[in-house]
Amino acid sequence: MTDTKTTVETEPAALYERAGHIAVIRLNRPASLNAVNAALSTAAGEALERAAADPEVRVVVVTGNGRAFCAGADLKELAAGRSIAAPEHPEWGFAGIARHWIDKPLIAAVNGFAMGGGTEIALACDLVVAAEDARLGLPEVKRGLVAAAGGVVRLQRQIPLKRALQMALTGDAVDVQEAAEWGLVNVVARPGAALDEAMVLAERVAANAPLSVQYTKRVMHQVAESGSAWDPEWSRREPWAVNDEAAALVFGSRDAVEGPIAFAEKRAPVWEGR
Repeated sequence: MTDTKTTVETEPAALYERAGHIAVIRLNRPASLNAVNAALSTAAGEALERAAADPEVRVVVVTGNGRAFCAGADLKELAAGRSIAAPEHPEWGFAGIARHWIDKPLIAAVNGFAMGGGTEIALACDLVVAAEDARLGLPEVKRGLVAAAGGVVRLQRQIPLKRALQMALTGDAVDVQEAAEWGLVNVVARPGAALDEAMVLAERVAANAPLSVQYTKRVMHQVAESGSAWDPEWSRREPWAVNDEAAALVFGSRDAVEGPIAFAEKRAPVWEGR
């Protein structure tokens, strides 16, 4: 019997575009509030891989098409017993993003609803820009579930423990102004302007030396308190060893020569990313 309620999706579940040195990944299941299924996990994960491999890309912005950022897991898929992971790359985690490390900074442009898995995608990003009418939260406990796509791992590393426990144990939504006060959101944008503000922030990051940015991100994650959510091997490395290894690579680069010369010559640096 044909399910007449099934929506046939003819477009990719995530879209990729590049504007200068910035890659934009758009979650693209607007009719389902960008709920995550296997197709979205695959498309978003492949887009991250594409950005990581492109030497012209310095920053990645993740946003959602339509009126939501991401409504979390596609519960219809789960109810039908279907996996929502990328079939060929389950190691990428939720939405192809939650456990998918790349050295280039990720910025979440949160437009609208971002509860549950949507918040977990934001937690996996390095910076968060959110529209003032967006909503964040981890409601899993209200449904007999647990925020297992990074919520219970990352939240208390990014905001104070008591705040994190309040969000995770009540399951209540948090408005963006409060999330910003707690440190979960970097920039609050007017309604409809999250992507625009995220692009402005991305341009500020992309203006810097690529290797410097990438190794700054890597070291900060590697030496995070109690280890990293990204790679268990990092937690067993002595922080200064991680720092010194990255410093040797960056200071030995052509960009490390170009930066001081450009400053002395009072001109904009021309970065090579090597």
